[in-house]
Amino acid sequence: MKYHVLHINTSFAEEWQKDVFDQQISDLGVDTIDGEDYYIPSELWEKQMSNIKSQILNTEGATLLSVEKCPDENWNAVWEAEHPIQELPLGVKIIPHCAFGAGHHETTSLLINTLLSTNLTGKNVLDHGTGTGVLAIFAKKQGAQYVLANDIDDKSVENAKENAALNNVEIDIRLGDLNSLPFREGLGLGSFHLILANIHRNVLLDHMPSYASSLVSGGELWLSGFYESDCPALISSAESHSLHHLATLSNGEWHMLRFQK
Repeated sequence: MKYHVLHINTSFAEEWQKDVFDQQISDLGVDTIDGEDYYIPSELWEKQMSNIKSQILNTEGATLLSVEKCPDENWNAVWEAEHPIQELPLGVKIIPHCAFGAGHHETTSLLINTLLSTNLTGKNVLDHGTGTGVLAIFAKKQGAQYVLANDIDDKSVENAKENAALNNVEIDIRLGDLNSLPFREGLGLGSFHLILANIHRNVLLDHMPSYASSLVSGGELWLSGFYESDCPALISSAESHSLHHLATLSNGEWHMLRFQK
């Protein structure tokens, strides 16, 4: 596959602002970010050029320095060489490819460590924004009877399916946004005992109504992917949807919130 690389200078006041910017650029087709180098398939660059340039122009703290065509390479092979299979607790193995969630990032570790001390036998679990599928795999390993994992990125969905097969677990992995995701027959709103979401703060806030309506009474919502400064807004939004704040956990500068319906 042919790629273009966008060299974008970023100078945001807060680190979370770059996270949000990176997500916005990824939504427009960028599939690999290495520091301030943003890689996009050349075919998508031709289609999204004006949208991406407009996004950068309208983002304070971001400046497009240059764009260049990359030499032909097997990008999957390059990525895999730099990101070997990750071996995690319970014998879980993850091939990360270009999806987020190899297992060692602070936010992922927060959720994995909490899952390791949780018995999910007979429970229904939803992993929103599954990435590599690592959290869904751990939920299944902890006894969950049904795990639904979704992502809006088709490459992440394929990566999650590959990792589920690698770990011999059965997970319902689907492409699409949570707000428009069809549920399995016999399963609908209010059917999940646990929802996991390791995503940017703004995405979490946008989906708070769906989280609340998808939980059974007494079910829990675990959120991560944000900083301490983001916690008040997330707690306020959750509580406005009848989700009681149970605990706040941290790993370095990253935080995790637990709620119960």
